[in-house]
Amino acid sequence: MDKSGPLGLYGIPADALRLTMTRSTIKMRHGARWHVDKTINQHDLVICLSGGGQYLVNGQEQSLNPGEGMLLPAGSHFVGWRKPGELYTGIAQHFQLELFNEVDILTQMELQPVARFRRWEIVEPVVRYYREIAPEASTNLIQQHIFMYLLLEFVEAAFISWREQALINTAGSDALSLHIMLVAAEISRDPLSDNVVEHSLARRPYNADYMRRAFKDKIGHTPRRFRELKRMEHAMGLLATGHTVKQSAVRTGYTDPLYFSRLFKRLIGTSPSLYRSSRRRDVPDDGPNSDHPAESRGIYSEVPL
Repeated sequence: MDKSGPLGLYGIPADALRLTMTRSTIKMRHGARWHVDKTINQHDLVICLSGGGQYLVNGQEQSLNPGEGMLLPAGSHFVGWRKPGELYTGIAQHFQLELFNEVDILTQMELQPVARFRRWEIVEPVVRYYREIAPEASTNLIQQHIFMYLLLEFVEAAFISWREQALINTAGSDALSLHIMLVAAEISRDPLSDNVVEHSLARRPYNADYMRRAFKDKIGHTPRRFRELKRMEHAMGLLATGHTVKQSAVRTGYTDPLYFSRLFKRLIGTSPSLYRSSRRRDVPDDGPNSDHPAESRGIYSEVPL
């Protein structure tokens, strides 16, 4: 069973993961005399903005530099001190991350303890803003959304593989939840593949029909319907960047633009032509006759469902 490759957490439904921030954000500003020696009972993500820190985590030496994050797993004992030079600044946030309200998903992964953010030029201003708005003695909704983004960026950078035992221990609900998430992630990564649902289900250590029922119970859609939703998300991106309805249909694997339009409206709640006109950016059209003739006659928005 292949357990490596892209993680794909961004593709799973938003309510599949529950983030709990268990204490207020630590706005790190450590001078030369800073030193810490403690054991934590919750996960802690530390992100460095300037300077740097040296750590001994469960007996292993770790070094944290600007643009890097470090995960301190729950139960860790660590000692930390500032590196010589610039003031050590950043954030530290205690949290829990559960899959379907029942699985500590980080314990199911092999992660690098320290990883550099792949898109630091984008992440850095978000970290600085998060640090700026963090209350001294509480957390709030906007913090939770921003920290989820930062956490997912770190996990995507630090991910090595899924733990073998987590994938093969099919007796409990934890493994089933994990495999459902993996099916959703694999579909999200390649929704235009005709065989992605069947191939993903075949990779799971469960009966395919059982997995379909379990997937619908957790995700709210069958794997096939979930794939259609992801195809429509792809189409939405095409329409928003100026592609015609016909072009968007073809590029998402639909040979019949009329069928595509009916399905788009059923799943998204509006016709693709209306979505395109309301969301598109300033991208030149291919010409007045580039779209499907039916759309120019206003037929798409009147198709009965």
